[in-house]
Amino acid sequence: MIFRVTTPLGRSLARIGLTPNLVTIIGTVGVVVSALYFYPRGQLYAGSVIITVFALFDMLDGAVARANDSASAFGAFLDSSLDRVADAAILAGLLWWFIGDGDDPLLAGLTLFCLISGFMVSYIKARAEGLGVNCDVGVAERTERLVIILVAVGLSDLGVPYILAGGLWLLAPMSLLTVLQRLLETRARLSGPGLADADETAGGNDTGGGV
Repeated sequence: MIFRVTTPLGRSLARIGLTPNLVTIIGTVGVVVSALYFYPRGQLYAGSVIITVFALFDMLDGAVARANDSASAFGAFLDSSLDRVADAAILAGLLWWFIGDGDDPLLAGLTLFCLISGFMVSYIKARAEGLGVNCDVGVAERTERLVIILVAVGLSDLGVPYILAGGLWLLAPMSLLTVLQRLLETRARLSGPGLADADETAGGNDTGGGV
């Protein structure tokens, strides 16, 4: 269903000369600038709407790659890396608001927890794949996390009571649960036949890299 929408849009962007990597960069820059401009000023609804537009634009990089047959390993790497930047900017902008005019230390701490746990969700998957195993499990992958935070932030500015606090209190345990699910899944897969030695070797040569 989604391909019926993104495919023609991807073809249109490809025709005007946009590459998949350029689409990724534009989407990420748009999200970062919007989050760090609107959220610290308390313009939560406007910020959420504009962030959503750029986040949806960023989703078109795959459609552009299919349209001009330009998919690449580096493109996938760039997309995944810049997704982390965009996610961090959204929560950093919200954190900035809470420690500033929003004046809510508790929700500021909760936002920081969501930021860190979100990075851990992505890092565990990337590290597992670097060790040769798949790790796609979890109740709160990137799409779910974005939907929860953007809806909660946007509706809070429209006067819906407790929605922002509720969204963060929902996101925090979901992110933690996803971290635990991925740790257990990776442990189970790496404990399989023939993978234990690879795990020990990779651990001994860890340079601290990751997404």
